[in-house]
Amino acid sequence: MNRLWSRVGVRVASVGLLVLGVIGGVYLGQDRAVQQRSAEAQLVVQADADEMQLLKERHAEHAAARAWQRQAEDDAAAKAATEAKAAADKARSLEKKAIAKAEEKKAAEEKSSDSGSGDTVPYPGDIPASCDEFSGNRAIGCALMLEAGFKIDQWPCLDKLFKRESGWNHHARNSGSGAYGIPQALPGSKMKSEGSDWEDNPATQIKWGLGYIEGRYDSPCGAWNHSESTGWY
Repeated sequence: MNRLWSRVGVRVASVGLLVLGVIGGVYLGQDRAVQQRSAEAQLVVQADADEMQLLKERHAEHAAARAWQRQAEDDAAAKAATEAKAAADKARSLEKKAIAKAEEKKAAEEKSSDSGSGDTVPYPGDIPASCDEFSGNRAIGCALMLEAGFKIDQWPCLDKLFKRESGWNHHARNSGSGAYGIPQALPGSKMKSEGSDWEDNPATQIKWGLGYIEGRYDSPCGAWNHSESTGWY
């Protein structure tokens, strides 16, 4: 009887150990599964954290790039504005210089014209008794000068002036400037105010020349004095 119970006890103990082993195995398997899932979860979390960090770094890089681009654009705009201001200042300076130079030239011409106008400096040479001493275009010029109201003492100045300008040739043309005729009008077409035959008629040309001289220099000697000082009238 005791042996029977002993065997039963051994078997029960064996079965109990087996059950405990199975239960322990189950718990052990579950624990491993839990540990594996926990490890995987940690990997996912770490991967998410790494990706978030990468996104932050990229965002920071993009922000830095945009900031650099804005700074570059601001620098370029500032440089362009500086260059534009410098160009405008230079243009204004050149314009002022040009205006000042033109005013100086005009003042010098007016001063020269005033100093050599009228009869303030009379002709010192011989004065002809009349226009009968001359012929051709010079005789016409002398007669027209007297007709215009100038005295015979102005003739030597007119004679020298037109001799210098054209040699009293009513077809004389300056190939460089285009001046034409006895008085070397520039352009020659100005003389059409005295007549449509200005290209071939010496009288028309001389009348225009005398009108120009009177309006600008008061007299032939005034024009001659200016020509002597400047080389032109």
